[in-house]
Amino acid sequence: MPKAYWIAHVTVEDPQAYQAYREANAAPFAAFGARFLVRGAPQEVVEGQMRPRSVIIEFPSLQAAQDCYRSAAYQAAKSLRDPVSIGDICIVEGVPD
Repeated sequence: MPKAYWIAHVTVEDPQAYQAYREANAAPFAAFGARFLVRGAPQEVVEGQMRPRSVIIEFPSLQAAQDCYRSAAYQAAKSLRDPVSIGDICIVEGVPD
């Protein structure tokens, strides 16, 4: 079964308030087997336009990635993120192993 990924590009408008989101998302990410591959590291945009922060989160399956996003626990965390950041997020299935 292929893994799946959240790919996010985010502009954080209030880094201090954004920390509350990071703390709140830990439990749902752990519950759905998420693993950060990229989390706001320095980036070089070589084509097009991107937001300043990129995040890639690996999940064991597409279903786990979708269920995590839709979970009550993640939506509660997201409610902390929404007022202090702007983001583009997609969920994508990886290639088969």
